[in-house]
Amino acid sequence: MLARHGRPAIDKSKRLTSNGYYQWWQAYDRSGLDPASPPPQNLIDAAKTADVIFSSELRRAKETAAAVAGGKPVIENAVFSEAHLPPPPFPSLIRMRPPMWDVFSRTLWWLGYAGGFESRAAAETRAFAAAEVIVPRARAGENVLVCAHGWFNRMMRPALVANGWNCVYDGRDDYWSFRRYAHQSQTPSEVMNP
Repeated sequence: MLARHGRPAIDKSKRLTSNGYYQWWQAYDRSGLDPASPPPQNLIDAAKTADVIFSSELRRAKETAAAVAGGKPVIENAVFSEAHLPPPPFPSLIRMRPPMWDVFSRTLWWLGYAGGFESRAAAETRAFAAAEVIVPRARAGENVLVCAHGWFNRMMRPALVANGWNCVYDGRDDYWSFRRYAHQSQTPSEVMNP
């Protein structure tokens, strides 16, 4: 299972310049979870079936894993970190809220602009490396839960499919959502529903 972290405790309402967005994103990476947004029961229940739980090393992912792990140990690994969002090289006269900057930044990044950060090609390579961390454990019969990030979780899908895993439950991309994968060799009765 690949889960997205819970809702971070950070304001997304202020209009920012591109440079302000860069500073906001740094604060986002340091932010913890919003205490008013607890994990949903379906994710807690799914985590109960996990034999091993991983998280990225970013605070929001670590706190997500801790919130659903039920006391199980969590293995932190930077390979699961979110793909960077470089601030677009826009004039300082342009001001937008962070969600709009996210769209522009991710679009430019997808088209090849990295702004000195990890490129799309490098992130895709890392997604395959992340799959290599979890696939051997899943093939050995362990239920694996990764608490990470929306965009990077989506980037891992091609790597998992290439290793014979298909998405059998798609909880979408909201905070606290998750996707469940099963190996092509599993029968439907072997795949637990969320």
